Amino acid sequence: MITNEPNPLYVAAPERYSKMTYSACGRSGIRLPQLSLGLWQNFGANDSQSNARHMLNTAFDHGITHFDLANNYGPHYGAAESCFGSIYQQDFKHYRDELLISSKAGYDMWPGPYGVGGSRKYLISSCDQSLKRTGLDYFDIFYHHCMDPDTPLEETMQALDYIVRSGRALYVGISNYQPQQTQQAIEILRQLGTPLLIHQPRYNLFDRWIENGLTDVLKNEGVGSIVFSLLAQGVLTNKYLNGIPKNSRAALEHQVYLADKDLTPAKLSKVSALNTLAENRQQSLAQMAIAWTLHNEAVTSCLIGASRPTQIVDSVNALNNLHFTPQEITTINHILKE
Repeated sequence: MITNEPNPLYVAAPERYSKMTYSACGRSGIRLPQLSLGLWQNFGANDSQSNARHMLNTAFDHGITHFDLANNYGPHYGAAESCFGSIYQQDFKHYRDELLISSKAGYDMWPGPYGVGGSRKYLISSCDQSLKRTGLDYFDIFYHHCMDPDTPLEETMQALDYIVRSGRALYVGISNYQPQQTQQAIEILRQLGTPLLIHQPRYNLFDRWIENGLTDVLKNEGVGSIVFSLLAQGVLTNKYLNGIPKNSRAALEHQVYLADKDLTPAKLSKVSALNTLAENRQQSLAQMAIAWTLHNEAVTSCLIGASRPTQIVDSVNALNNLHFTPQEITTINHILKE
């Protein structure tokens, strides 16, 4: 981790709560900020800790009280949690009760059969490791990151229930579960006495799979949702309107998040049309994409990513115009169906 500056005491902006709207997470008593900060990228061992610190400070100064982690965020695995832990000790420990901090386990984390999946052994061991890396006494939310077809769902949900009952977390969540799997998880957890607080799925203008059953389950059962990949890994920005710029993520030979199918001429034509609509709304395309995501009443909060503090401020400014006219919604749907 690169460190290259002195460490003055951080004091949060007094007006931070006036800059953010908070929404009820399902039928729970938790209220989430409309925007939350995900630490999936740009908080790893190869990134600047100074920049990471500035981003976390900027987020909290703008009322973003929820920071989202996972055991394998990096690179390397665990690095984002370690980075956050260092900054937490320096800047946020005395704000702990104002923060909602989450982590997850499910994808591969360490070698061998016990370092991946949904078993009780893996989930509890991983949660303990994550608490050590972050320096926290507990997580506000601990998620199962992905469905494991090789582990009975009952075992996975029992492990999440135990994590709460043992004081390791206050609430539990699931991520990347399909509608039927989500319904089953809800019912099992309800019987155990630890209700499901939240689901974390992927959702954006180009990827609307949650509208095919999942949002109905969440609304009917009173479960909140926090969605990720709002900008489709940068496709829903103006970054690629004039081709793939040098040194962009899409141009890097080792990149794995964007494929050729994500940047076809047909898709970029749709991006251009969406960008024109955003300009008419006096928003950037990224801001409109965030606003559109929050337009879905089943969405409690949106997980934004950032590589610099100004991107966080730009995302917060998207909240200044969340209203869409019926004509704008019709236009968006027409563009996406072309």
